[in-house]
Amino acid sequence: MHIDVNNAFLSWTAIDLLSKGYRYDIRKSYAVIGGDETKRRGIVVAKSIPCKKLGIQTAETLYSARRKCPVLKVYPADYLLYKKMSDTLFSYIEKYSPDIEILSIDECFLDYTKVRNLYGDAVVFAHKLKNEIYQNLGFTVNIGIGNNKLCAKMASDFDKPNKVHTLWASEVKQKLWPLPVHRLYGVGKRSAEKLKILKIHTIYDLAHANESFLYKYLKNNAHKFIQSANGQNNEEVVVERESKGISNSITLEKDYTNITDIDNILLAMSENVAKALHQKGRYAKVVAVQMKDHFFAVTSHQIKLTNAVCTSKEIYDISKKLFRDLWKGEPVRLLAIRLDTLVSKASYQVSLFEKLEEKEENQNLEDIIFSLREKYGSRVIQKGSLSTTKINKKYHE
Repeated sequence: MHIDVNNAFLSWTAIDLLSKGYRYDIRKSYAVIGGDETKRRGIVVAKSIPCKKLGIQTAETLYSARRKCPVLKVYPADYLLYKKMSDTLFSYIEKYSPDIEILSIDECFLDYTKVRNLYGDAVVFAHKLKNEIYQNLGFTVNIGIGNNKLCAKMASDFDKPNKVHTLWASEVKQKLWPLPVHRLYGVGKRSAEKLKILKIHTIYDLAHANESFLYKYLKNNAHKFIQSANGQNNEEVVVERESKGISNSITLEKDYTNITDIDNILLAMSENVAKALHQKGRYAKVVAVQMKDHFFAVTSHQIKLTNAVCTSKEIYDISKKLFRDLWKGEPVRLLAIRLDTLVSKASYQVSLFEKLEEKEENQNLEDIIFSLREKYGSRVIQKGSLSTTKINKKYHE
């Protein structure tokens, strides 16, 4: 199952306002959640259904939104509130099963197979869970059900709000294939544009495309996209129990296009997350890089490692490569590095080209550097171009 909060930020803000005596539900009015209009973050983050009917779009400027709706009311985002509401939701779902994978602050996967014998028919249970969340927490969710994560994710997005949908393997032809190709989970804006140029307009077209032909234009994504278009996906629900990931992100003061400047930021963030790993005594087996461009499109790329890493040099080298694989030269507005699948021990499968002693020396040196900084301050030792890179040292779990 894929469980997705309907219009999370606006819904959670509405619930908070009502609990404080607000006289009406902003979900039913011309309301948006927006950034600071005096700065570059003055955009629509979330919108009510009445605003959607007027053509107001997520990520458009508040100035533009007000031209469509002069009586528009703008409410600030409250991320501490959203984190609290998110934790409450996931804790509620975990009453029924611990096997959930948190996909983002407002959505998760639930592996229902393991508890089906306890709760019975999946569709009946999904309606029960959906109704309980509304009655007890005050907001609505969509629940998608499928034979795999991809189909469940697609199903939850069919029709909103407050709905349960299925996308079984037997329903792919009827429910999935007629959709436009950009609706397929995993197909980004650039890929969708390429596919349309190749006259692939629907998911049906993609499902029946020639893989060898597509490979010329999409490389390794060709096989993945064709599989997804046929409703095929083998990914398991990944449950984070012992240790959550560590991430560091920064919204840039201006759009960056110079690769040297971007590398400096990645270097600084690599130090931040490496320090967090050091403090936890952990190693990371997954490194991910995320970027947001000047059109607010978010893309990410990650790698699962055979050998877990912990030093800033290792994380930086991997992050640079991930970013270069991801970046097409567009102006960058936000950068983030995330470490996942944290483990307490590092077991190495050493190749002929890898020097294990050098790896251990680098780790020991970095441990000393972090210890000195904790004792004498962060500027006691600087690496390379880090001294010229100003970046928030906070990290998030």
